[in-house]
Amino acid sequence: MRSFPRWWRAERRRSALEEPPGGGGEAYFGFEAVAVEEKTARMIRHFEAVAPVYDRMNTLLSFGIHHAWKRQAVRLLGLRPGMRVLDVCGGTGDLSLLAARRVGPRGRVVLYDLNRRMILAGLPKLKRRAEGAFVRPVQGNAEEIACRDGAVDAAMVGFGIRNVTRMRRAFAEIHRVLRPGGRLLCLEFSRPTSAGFRLLYDFYSFRIMPVLGEWIAGNRRAYTHLPESIRTFPLPEELADLLRAVGFCEVRWRAFTNGIAVAHLACK
Repeated sequence: MRSFPRWWRAERRRSALEEPPGGGGEAYFGFEAVAVEEKTARMIRHFEAVAPVYDRMNTLLSFGIHHAWKRQAVRLLGLRPGMRVLDVCGGTGDLSLLAARRVGPRGRVVLYDLNRRMILAGLPKLKRRAEGAFVRPVQGNAEEIACRDGAVDAAMVGFGIRNVTRMRRAFAEIHRVLRPGGRLLCLEFSRPTSAGFRLLYDFYSFRIMPVLGEWIAGNRRAYTHLPESIRTFPLPEELADLLRAVGFCEVRWRAFTNGIAVAHLACK
């Protein structure tokens, strides 16, 4: 049997974080190196294709555990009534909904995402379950956030930052729009801490996920890209270094389910 693709080594993960000089250069779409402009175009097509089944596939592939990860992560952010919250790469709005319930009718949550179809796919859910809280959807690029400096009390990005073409630039933008003392939550996939569990996870990721993606979503490639993008993403300590480099402080993280998902927290 062909071996599973390996998790990228540290030097490869670091190279994927580097800002391409002069606006050009390469970025990674899964394991494939592509032109920076091509990655953005591919990500738009990718999420346009999966938007109608995005929520259903997330629940199926994670056995529903992603809901618990999101609830725990938002709880760690310490939101209070009346706060202004930005949900970067907010997709169909799971984190926005959880935040809106915490900040209440006096607070504001902006769901910010590049892909219009993803936003539209989540609107019915937000309207049904926001419980009187306010969520405003805005289409925009995480690398150029349409928001003034220091405008929000908290920012979140859940399972989306690894899809941004220039990750460092996106984190710098999030830092810019946070007020002094504002907090960041970044919830992302990571490498399981147990080597034995990692083997099972690799088998599931590269043998089962693509098949389910083809059967249910009609898109095998999208659910091959998913595990590839996870394995090119920085490990917790590497992401912590990046957050500090763009100006964040008090950086810490908490792992869920043997390290499959990690909530990264930081302050401005």
